[in-house]
Amino acid sequence: SVFSQSRTRTVEPNHPNPILIIFSLFLGKTLVVKSRISKLTSSSSSSSSSSSSSSIVFLYSFEFVFLESEISKMMKKQLLCFLPYLLLSLLSEARFVVEKNSLSVTSPESIKGTHDSAIGNFGIPQYGGSMAGTVVYPKENQKSCKEFSDFSISFKSQPGALPIFLLVDRGDCFFALKVWNAQKAGASAVLVADNVDEPLITMDTPEEDVSSAKYIENITIPSALVTKGFGEKLKKAISGGDMVNLNLDWREAVPHPDDRVEYELWTNSNDECGVKCDMLMEFVKDFKGAAQILEKGGFTQFRPHYITWYCPHAFTLSRQCKSQCINKGRYCAPDPEQDFSSGYDGKDVVVENLRQLCVYKVANETGKPWVWWDYVTDFQIRCPMKEKKYNKDCADSVIKSLGIDSKKLDKCMGDPDADMDNPVLKEEQDAQVGKGSRGDVTILPTLVVNNRQYRGKLERSAVLKALCSGFEETTEPAICLSTEVESNECLDNNGGCWQDKSANITACKDTFRGRVCECPTVDGVRFKGDGYSHCEPSGPGRCTINNGGCWHEERDGHAFSACVDKDIVKCQCPPGFKGDGIKKCEDINECKEKKACQCPECSCKNTWGSYECSCSGGLLYIRDHDTCISKTGAQVKSAWAAVWLIMLSLGLAAGGAYLVYKYRLRQYMDSEIRAIMAQYMPLDSQPEIPNHVNDERA
Repeated sequence: SVFSQSRTRTVEPNHPNPILIIFSLFLGKTLVVKSRISKLTSSSSSSSSSSSSSSIVFLYSFEFVFLESEISKMMKKQLLCFLPYLLLSLLSEARFVVEKNSLSVTSPESIKGTHDSAIGNFGIPQYGGSMAGTVVYPKENQKSCKEFSDFSISFKSQPGALPIFLLVDRGDCFFALKVWNAQKAGASAVLVADNVDEPLITMDTPEEDVSSAKYIENITIPSALVTKGFGEKLKKAISGGDMVNLNLDWREAVPHPDDRVEYELWTNSNDECGVKCDMLMEFVKDFKGAAQILEKGGFTQFRPHYITWYCPHAFTLSRQCKSQCINKGRYCAPDPEQDFSSGYDGKDVVVENLRQLCVYKVANETGKPWVWWDYVTDFQIRCPMKEKKYNKDCADSVIKSLGIDSKKLDKCMGDPDADMDNPVLKEEQDAQVGKGSRGDVTILPTLVVNNRQYRGKLERSAVLKALCSGFEETTEPAICLSTEVESNECLDNNGGCWQDKSANITACKDTFRGRVCECPTVDGVRFKGDGYSHCEPSGPGRCTINNGGCWHEERDGHAFSACVDKDIVKCQCPPGFKGDGIKKCEDINECKEKKACQCPECSCKNTWGSYECSCSGGLLYIRDHDTCISKTGAQVKSAWAAVWLIMLSLGLAAGGAYLVYKYRLRQYMDSEIRAIMAQYMPLDSQPEIPNHVNDERA
């Protein structure tokens, strides 16, 4: 089988597949193609993604032409219909990453340890959280392909007991059906034991199965696939009478490096592609509000993507490629109705996908990338294929209503009939190939959070949990801490963290992954400690927060505090008190301990935090010297002090007046002397004085 090694499966190998039936007539040649592709993809890791993909498609085209002479016209047409699906499957061979969560066995001791398990691509994995439970392996219906009610079996856990994790065998029916039957029987999670010795694969949902669509959308419990070897160990322990307890942990399933989550959604504008498309459309509508809140707040960076394939060069002029592709076969999408003679063509889907990509790019340039959600939801509602409105005119009306610049949009889209690359779609094809920890995008739709592919049901609360698990602890936005997404562990016994009830201060911080005990910062004052049993304020301003944790008391309008606003000494009883400064400070009886008011004339009376000292015989008590002096002597001294002060002031005034007098007198004398000398000896700075005597003689 061409697809036997795909890393994602929906159905067991013994189920027939229509595509496989068509190709079974040419099994030999197709296996040659697959073999060559496997060698190519394994040996071209150092080359660029685009060149690798091009080589694969070219090689496939060569083998396809070779087979052409062996295929009847009818079979050729059927084969061409399935060409896009085959290409996508072959390309997925390049690098499919199975997303995993941690599974830890806590008992019995013989199998205790941590193991990997592959997250099922349905149900609701508890991203950011964990679950503890007891593993049960049923004695009947071990593949869970039938309802357990037929066997009168229930897996509902008893009050106070751990939840039941049901272990079932792989085979005979869809993975999703196994989980659905287990959920109806009361199981809290499902572990599917592989029946083949192989690396872990991703359990996916059936593509086009109307009967399964009803129960798939109602699966709410998580599921995971475990290897055959580990599954046998679990069965052996259970059959031996051991209680097998384990934890399923999704806390590290999504990287959480910082305070912003980057995520992307690989989607499609085709609304006639079956159950998965219906679920995708419903998700986009439901998640729009939360997505826009996160994007507008700067908490997330979102980007949409669209999968395209390209037509082999040998068939670019064929009717099929012309109807499914634009830009001369470079960018293609499957025919929506799988009927080339009626309805919409694949190229209509490619053009609308391109338009939606450009809506995002134009909106992003204006600083409003969240407009993409508005356009996509409005287009789904106003322009469905069923009503024959899936066209440019309807799209233009949506664009106009949202105020999107249509000229920039047209420029971004380019000419779909041109024989040249489209930069936007070329970038999308390159992005399909996995980079870093993210594998190739082979499942549509696919959600990628912090470069890690999401696995599970595309449902608002489930996806929101996955996004919230991508934030670094204590940086989550408020929407991640709502009761819809997580429970506040700080409400239960303060989460086991330190708290000061009198000041209403706690070290418990609620995060999406659970509570964190971390000493807080209050009004600019930082607390230090372990966060569990001890936190105390430190640094400047610490005394403003509950007196810095030091002793304080108030009596009769007098308040004392032992808090010292220094890091070296934190709590010290104030003068007049003694104690540790933290819990207790006692008044010092200065009178009894003879620490003050000890002069012969003194009379001592103790007060709280201080003392009162009075002197007999009308004397005055000087506290600094602890002595009594005569009030008269004090008055005389005060009078003499006043006299001396006045005399000193008068002396200073007289001295100043004398200096002014001497200065003015000298200035006057200088001017007189200069005038006299000028009459006989003119100075350089004076004009020549006329000789009036000579004038008279003349």
